[in-house]
Amino acid sequence: MSSRTIDTGTDHLQAEVNDGVAVLTMNRPDRRNALSDEMLMGMQAALAECATASDVRCVVLTGAGGAFCAGGDVKGMAEGSARGAGSVETYDERVQRQRLDQRATSGALWAMAKPTIAVLPGAAAGAGLSMALACDLRIAVDTAVMTTAFARVGFSGDYGGTWFLTQLVGAAKAKELYLLSSKLDMAQAKGLGLVNAVFPAAEFEAGWRGVAQQLATGPSIAYRFMIENINRAAAGGELLDCMDLEVTHHIHCGQTEDHLNAAKAFVDKQEPVFRGR
Repeated sequence: MSSRTIDTGTDHLQAEVNDGVAVLTMNRPDRRNALSDEMLMGMQAALAECATASDVRCVVLTGAGGAFCAGGDVKGMAEGSARGAGSVETYDERVQRQRLDQRATSGALWAMAKPTIAVLPGAAAGAGLSMALACDLRIAVDTAVMTTAFARVGFSGDYGGTWFLTQLVGAAKAKELYLLSSKLDMAQAKGLGLVNAVFPAAEFEAGWRGVAQQLATGPSIAYRFMIENINRAAAGGELLDCMDLEVTHHIHCGQTEDHLNAAKAFVDKQEPVFRGR
């Protein structure tokens, strides 16, 4: 089994690669993995590495200690110790910094040309929910909850959550979930299409690792183009433009070793082996 760690520069984010799957673990369990400057900087570095590393074929984002991510560190805000507290940055500098933070974290997850999975061992709230919604798939333990949470602390929302949620459930439901800050259990979340799979605790790790490994051994070139096709459509691409892009990608895939080998395996009634070529 091939294995290595990714240097994130901080204990607030741990990252390792095993057999094609990069697992990024938000690691502030005492704060329910609330975001910190260190965590976000580490996430930016780890995602940038995952995007180009040849040994990474699937990216998992999860949290330590039974939670996914509580979002912004509200306790730290109240204590005056959270991000930006006591900062000498100007208003414009803070806006620009967070814009760059968002693009390099939730934006990078959404644009990643490799499958991404948010694995929820517990609550995803606020910007933590935004991070989860940025991923291609979401897999949760059955006791997890989701909430936008922003209205409860007088914020309007960040890290792309309003866009991601609207894409998934439509504007009317997204407004309800943001304005009322309702807590969703996993039965409700699955009914809305916000999670793709829910497992009881005893089956949770085996369940999400099985999905991650399936993606890591799948047709990585085809996956890259599938993600680009769907992202273009989600961003409002015109039908004919999207269809033209599909054709270009489809014909490209048809020239790959992966397709040719898989087609032969299909005829021979064997399981294909994909090598990303």
